[in-house]
Amino acid sequence: MFKGFKEFLLRGNVVDLAVAVVIGAAFNAVVQKVVDALINPIIGMVFKADSLDGALVVGLPGGGSLAFGALIGAILNFLIVAAVVYFVFVMPMNKLRDATTKSADPEAPAVETEQELLVEIRDLLREQAAARAPHAPAAPAAPASSEGPGAHRE
Repeated sequence: MFKGFKEFLLRGNVVDLAVAVVIGAAFNAVVQKVVDALINPIIGMVFKADSLDGALVVGLPGGGSLAFGALIGAILNFLIVAAVVYFVFVMPMNKLRDATTKSADPEAPAVETEQELLVEIRDLLREQAAARAPHAPAAPAAPASSEGPGAHRE
């Protein structure tokens, strides 16, 4: 029982997942600081409020309430965090990766498709056949017999 548990814990993907969670938590702290220190003060200045949580509250009969401001604030917070992640982290990393990829291999050959490779092989085989018999033109391939490779015709 413990042997299987030990193998499970020491598998590569579990360790990788644990590292990803720790790095994700640290990354989340950085993103939250950017949002809290830079973006939220600008929103507070525009809306003249510390938070949208107390705005647009509609009371319900019976004592409940709908907090539309809190919903709008959560949506705005999500969009702001997504924008910060994209423009501060993802976009610069993509540009850096593209720059290093282009500088490492400036003339990377285009990957040929299977069709192009087959056409190239066909052309090479035609050239070889023409080189063996220069006086006779290369004949098209005969259709395969349904009788099998060892069958004799009469």
